[in-house]
Amino acid sequence: MARKMTKEEREAFLAEPRVGVLSVAAEPGRAPLTTPIWYRYEPGGDVLVMTSPGLRKTRLIEAAGRFALCVQQQDGAYKYVSVEGPVVDSWPMTKAERQAMAARYLPPEASAAYTDAMDDAHGNNIAIVMRPERWNTSDFSDVAERLATSR
Repeated sequence: MARKMTKEEREAFLAEPRVGVLSVAAEPGRAPLTTPIWYRYEPGGDVLVMTSPGLRKTRLIEAAGRFALCVQQQDGAYKYVSVEGPVVDSWPMTKAERQAMAARYLPPEASAAYTDAMDDAHGNNIAIVMRPERWNTSDFSDVAERLATSR
């Protein structure tokens, strides 16, 4: 069976540069909106996501006042962390903040070029900050090790 991660393990895992999957309650009669998203997290802190104002995702987050984020590792031993909580802050991002987010996911030479190219279309990105309240984790490392040693 998989084991739950410790607080330190889950926070370190979430802090790694992974593409998150954001989920937020949708309109009545619809499934939750679920979409990939870039995010930033430092152990012990809040989760920051970057998006554009006016998008359905943004409107739903504003209406719900909370969202969930899930990240996973599928190469090697399967692991995941999901976290849910209330929105505690939001602001228009500066170009430096947008470039820092891009640098988390793209090589250095590409992050500046990406930010410059996206300025016209997404220069008005906003940060939305979520305070983690509930965590769900699973780590299959022990299972993978037992299978590897039994062969």
